[in-house]
Amino acid sequence: MELTELSIRLRTLAVFRHVLSDPVIESLCTYLDCMENGFPQMTASSYAEFVSRLYESELGDLGRHVQRVVEEDENVYIRTVGQGQEPPEYMRHCVEMELETLQGAANLVPWMLQFGLEGIPLPDFGTTPVNLSECYHKRVKNVGQFGYGIYARHHMFYLNAKGKIVPVLHPDPTRLHDLVDYKREQQIIWDNTKALLAGKPAANILLTGDAGTGKSSTIKAVVNELYQEGLRILEIRKEQLRDIPSILDELSVNPLKFILFIDDLSFQKNDDNYSSLKAVLEGSVSTKSQNVVIYATSNRRHLVKESFSDREGDDIHRNDTMQEILSLSERFGIHITFQKPDKATYLDIVHHLADTAGVQTDRDELDILAERFALGRGGRSARAARQFVDSFTV
Repeated sequence: MELTELSIRLRTLAVFRHVLSDPVIESLCTYLDCMENGFPQMTASSYAEFVSRLYESELGDLGRHVQRVVEEDENVYIRTVGQGQEPPEYMRHCVEMELETLQGAANLVPWMLQFGLEGIPLPDFGTTPVNLSECYHKRVKNVGQFGYGIYARHHMFYLNAKGKIVPVLHPDPTRLHDLVDYKREQQIIWDNTKALLAGKPAANILLTGDAGTGKSSTIKAVVNELYQEGLRILEIRKEQLRDIPSILDELSVNPLKFILFIDDLSFQKNDDNYSSLKAVLEGSVSTKSQNVVIYATSNRRHLVKESFSDREGDDIHRNDTMQEILSLSERFGIHITFQKPDKATYLDIVHHLADTAGVQTDRDELDILAERFALGRGGRSARAARQFVDSFTV
C-alpha cells in the first residue's frame, strides 16, 4: 500500500475512528501529511515526533503498538458483539477494510518513511510482524475473557471523585500463595467467584473480622489469579454507594465479570448511604445485574453502628427498628468471618513471610521478637506479621 493511499485510508476510518486520537497514530498521520505538503524541515521534525511517541509507547515497536491499540479499541462493533448481538453485514465489511488499512500502518519500516530525507540522520524504529485480522477476531470471539477499552489493559479500577471509572495503574500484586492460613475462607470466595465467571448464580459476600486478618488482601489476590479469565474489580468508597445504580447500568452491558469492592464498611444510624446499599442488595429491577457481585469487608459484624440509647429509644415499634438496623449484613448471600489468628497461626505467618524475605535468624529468637512486636501492636494479626517482617528486614 502506497503512503498516499495509506494516509487517505487512515483518515477515513469509521469503526476504528478513535484509533486516530492515539498519540502514535495521530503523529503518523501528521507525518504522512507533511510528506505530501510540508517543507523538508517540517517533514523531518514530524518524523522525529512520530518516532519519539513510538519510543514512549512500545519502545519503538510499531507493529506491536498498532496491534495493542486495535485490540483495546472500544468501538460500536465490539460493543455489539459483547452484548450478544450480531453486527450488520456492512459493518463487518467495514471492519475488514479498516483492519487491512491498519495492517498497512503496522507493516511500515523506517526506510519507507525516510524517503526524501536522505542524508539526514534520523532515528529508526522496529516493527514486529503481526496479523491484525487474526488477532482482532480472536479477541472479538473471546471478548468475555479479554474485554475492550480500558478493561482490556487493566484489571483493577476505582471510582474517582467525579464518579468516573479509572484504572489502578499500580495494582496490589498479592497472590493467594502469598497468604498464609484462612484456606477455608479463601476457598469460599474462590468458588463463588468462579461461579460468577461461569455465568452461574453468584452471591454478594460480606467479609467481617478483626483488622489485619487479610480480608481485603484475599479479595485482591483472587482477582489477580482470575483476571485472565475475564474478572475485573472496581473499588467504591462508602460515600459513593449512591452511584452504584448508574455503575451497574454501565457494567451490565459489558461482557466481562465485575466485583464491586467496598472496603471497611460501616454506617451511622442515619447514614443515607445505608439505604443506597440496602436497595442494591435487595436486587431491585433497576440494579440487578448478572455479571456483577458486591464484596464488602468490615471490622464489624453489624454494619450499622448502634448505642444503648438506640436499644432503649422511644420508638413505638422498637423491635422492628432494631431488626432493620441489624438486617443489612444478612442481605449478603454469603458471610465469612476472619478470626484473629492464635499464636501458632500468627507465628506460621511470620515464618512464611520471613522465609520469603530471606530472613536468616534463629527461629526461637524470631518467635520471641514477633510476639513482642504483636504485643506492641495490640494483638496478633496477619498485618502485624507483615509489618514485623518488613521492619525486621530494613
